[in-house]
Amino acid sequence: MPYIGRFAPSPSGPLHFGSLVSALASYLDARHHQGHWLMRMDDIDPPREMPGAADDILRTLEQHGLEWDGEVLWQSSRSEAYHEALTELQQADLVYPCNCTRRDINASGGIYNGHCRHHPPDNNGPQALRLKLYQLPEPFSQLADTLAFTDLLQGAQAQNLAQDVGDAVVLRKDGLFAYQLAVVIDDIAQGITHVIRGADLLPVTARQIRFFELRGATAPHYGHVPVATGENGLKLSKQNHAPALNKTQIGENLWQALAFLRQNPPKALGCESPATILAWATQHWQISALTGIAAQPTP
Repeated sequence: MPYIGRFAPSPSGPLHFGSLVSALASYLDARHHQGHWLMRMDDIDPPREMPGAADDILRTLEQHGLEWDGEVLWQSSRSEAYHEALTELQQADLVYPCNCTRRDINASGGIYNGHCRHHPPDNNGPQALRLKLYQLPEPFSQLADTLAFTDLLQGAQAQNLAQDVGDAVVLRKDGLFAYQLAVVIDDIAQGITHVIRGADLLPVTARQIRFFELRGATAPHYGHVPVATGENGLKLSKQNHAPALNKTQIGENLWQALAFLRQNPPKALGCESPATILAWATQHWQISALTGIAAQPTP
């Protein structure tokens, strides 16, 4: 199969260094394997989105030479596909309504214990829809509660979906589609074969793979690159007020991201054009240099 990778940012703020690292790693792995690199905008959570952020992210990526194949897929345009998937899941007895609160879940140890599986809520008040990930009905009952997979960088992984994860929300109480639904439905639709992303998403990978299994689809190969952290040890993120990339130093941004990714770029490379930098990086890409590294401070 041809290699098809993707980058799927959330438009909750401008692109920062941590996002550039993930985008660059995904881009280089796709280009190194003569594959396609797709762009998907994760814009299904309007309360978290910043006006103008989506366009700014796309412009910033283009300025850094990270050009994608085909058209951008906007998740906000995919409601029909998500509704269709939910209907099929309901028909297969794989989803159920849930009115449990965050407080309820925290009180039971922080992992959803399946309360509403066995005690269906009444019709009063807002309800979410949860996807069954374990103790499944026919014809999925042969799927074990423990899901194991091998990450391209972090090695052997395993999660007991009942004890370590709990059933996943696929439709939120406010009526918005959940990330866990959209990401899998879109990866299937786009034929994604490889997902290179930050190691902060490693804990949600097993539940996504189970969702692929429930849809009768082959999950992509996953590789989780180190998360960039600030001086305080926290992940660089919009939530943690990571600064936007300085667009006046495109070459330096790319050089620092390559250094963070342990690609040993020559110092003089940072003075070259984005096209020259990316051509060098594609040719010399060594994803194995990141094996076993989950987080590290920025350069």
